[in-house]
Amino acid sequence: MTHVTLPVFVLLGALVLAPACAARPACGPDALGTGREISIGGEALPLGLQSYPRTLALEDHEVVLTFDDGPAATTPQVLNALAQECVKATFFLIGHNAETMPHLVKRAIAEGHSVGHHSYSHPERTLRLMSEEAAKADIDRGIATVEKAGYDNASATPHTPFFRFPGYADTKPLLSWLAGRGITVFGSDLWASDWSAMTPKAELELVMSRLEKAGKGVILFHDNKAATAKMLPDFLRELKKRGYRVAHMVPGPGPTPLAPAGPGWKSTTEPIIEKTLGGHGHSHAPAGVGHDHPPEAPEAPAEKAM
Repeated sequence: MTHVTLPVFVLLGALVLAPACAARPACGPDALGTGREISIGGEALPLGLQSYPRTLALEDHEVVLTFDDGPAATTPQVLNALAQECVKATFFLIGHNAETMPHLVKRAIAEGHSVGHHSYSHPERTLRLMSEEAAKADIDRGIATVEKAGYDNASATPHTPFFRFPGYADTKPLLSWLAGRGITVFGSDLWASDWSAMTPKAELELVMSRLEKAGKGVILFHDNKAATAKMLPDFLRELKKRGYRVAHMVPGPGPTPLAPAGPGWKSTTEPIIEKTLGGHGHSHAPAGVGHDHPPEAPEAPAEKAM
């Protein structure tokens, strides 16, 4: 009896596991892959050259991929493209969206991506124009909602203590409050401007031209944009073709490898925020975290840009 039933159980087990195994593509030599993990420690200094005078110390031709505003109907396409090339990314999720699509939060975590936070409501006029108490409540609710969606526990202490301000519109008190909780604030080094209507081909050409100019960096995309979802497979193949490598940010003991901005650094985002918020957008940024930036301005207002 034993000799008859054992192969049956083995066969049944293989049949149960087969779909899960088949869903994960093998990381062969043609896949872009993930070159290394970067441990983000608890020093919680805000980073990303478009908003802050420091960024991750990346190697030449090394990129970090980040996606805002999900989960969304197009997020599965983004996750599929990343899985196909064995690439890991960081998602900054809106709490309300996570609440309505918890299965996508769980999927992103299960596939090894880092899931950070982007407020609960992504207020159109930014957290900066809310009272400090209301802004903190929106951030905390967003964290708890994402934790509930991803880990079935509405904790105020995030598994991944990463935060990106909607519209990059931070304030000194909120930066200090987040730093005190060990939560690192991320800006970006370049963006795809995917808030603007364009074809996937035009988006690919735009982001690659910016990347070729910068040589490396933390890149901002939006996984709720159809053009980005369609463009991503070609973008990942283009990275491989041009010799770029992907680094993946993960929470860890640190220290976070940081590189200071070059001489004459200015913020790209702050002038846009000031203009968009009609004179109410002053950040009151702490010394050394200024927001004055350069010649390259985005193609859309801050509230649509990030």
